[in-house]
Amino acid sequence: MDKIVVNGPSRLSGNVSISGAKNSALPLICASLLSPGLNIIHNVPRLGDVRTILKLLAIMGAEVDLKWPTVEINTADIDNLHAPYELVKTMRAAILVLGPLVARYGRARVSLPGGCAIGARPVNLHLTALEAMGADIKIVNGYVEVKSSRLKGAVIKFPQVTVGGTENIMMAATLAEGTTVIENAAREPEIEDLAIFLNKMGARVHGAGTGVITIEGVNSLKEATHSVIPDRIETGTFMVAAAITGGDVLLENVEPLHVTDIINKMESCGVGIETSGTTIRVRGPEIIHPVDVITQPYPAFPTDMQAQFMVLGLKASGTSVITESIFENRYMHVPELMRMGADIVINGRTAMIHGGKPVSGATVMATDLRASASLLLAGLIAEGETEVLRVYHLDRGYERIVEKLNSLGANIRRVSSKFY
Repeated sequence: MDKIVVNGPSRLSGNVSISGAKNSALPLICASLLSPGLNIIHNVPRLGDVRTILKLLAIMGAEVDLKWPTVEINTADIDNLHAPYELVKTMRAAILVLGPLVARYGRARVSLPGGCAIGARPVNLHLTALEAMGADIKIVNGYVEVKSSRLKGAVIKFPQVTVGGTENIMMAATLAEGTTVIENAAREPEIEDLAIFLNKMGARVHGAGTGVITIEGVNSLKEATHSVIPDRIETGTFMVAAAITGGDVLLENVEPLHVTDIINKMESCGVGIETSGTTIRVRGPEIIHPVDVITQPYPAFPTDMQAQFMVLGLKASGTSVITESIFENRYMHVPELMRMGADIVINGRTAMIHGGKPVSGATVMATDLRASASLLLAGLIAEGETEVLRVYHLDRGYERIVEKLNSLGANIRRVSSKFY
């Protein structure tokens, strides 16, 4: 099992290209199940989660041709409508095959995802919505079994914003009979990206990116070609890396509009940011002012940037306040940061970070994807050597992050370890 060793402190400078968005690539790949043909997706990041979902489609009978960063998927001969626990347990996004399979084939058997390290992510919202569209649903031996001769359009009002639920029902509704309206829909850029791809396939999706999405069902969909949007969380992570190291970094292949709230928060901390076309230049200031953020659904501050901003708070001159309103258990990186000397106090869902104090290298353990990133960032500003264990979490969401950081002047290496 690998670990990552960071020798700090570092100052980052230079250019770095941001990869395609994992959270867009996954639903796009699942959407390919809706059309019996060759779908081509460009700018696909080479990540563990992407490999897992492609393996799942291959098990179902799809022909998958990897030509990174392009993936070609032919779903003409799907002959297995079963998503096994062995794959679904490693990645909750695998539940997104449910809507497309039921829409196109009238049935599916998908494992329940199980627990999640950062808090509950129940799939009941997905299932209740499918039931409203006429699906017959049973839970048998840990699997969701869904049947429907043909889904019917319905008005779906989610009691809380759910990105996965919005995506699943959008895909299911494309082949339903009649019109489906999703109220309180997620508004993320990844939702818009999925809608664009579905419309290229012949779907009729309107309103993606707003709180109300309307899908007019059609009888069939066709193959399509599409390019994944840039990863806004990777963008934000590298922005923080540049800021905390007092660096000067030009991020390429980005969409500044997708990280507006991150930009606003960082500018309020004194970080210099310039945007132009598909680039963002970040220059770290001599003094970083404290940050105050509350994680909320898009377009507000993303929960996936909470851990990284906590490290920004460590460099700030004063006390920063972060409130996590999305997930109830997403501060598991805090004890690891405290091992490095961080002064952080947790009170319920609020963290108070007393910044401006030195941190030192230590052996720390990643607990989830974004926690992994925060520990790497802390290693960049720490004195001495930081060892980050369980970096398989990192591989789920950051393509070649070690190589990218090293190209900017960091001192990071990935090594094998047999002791954990």
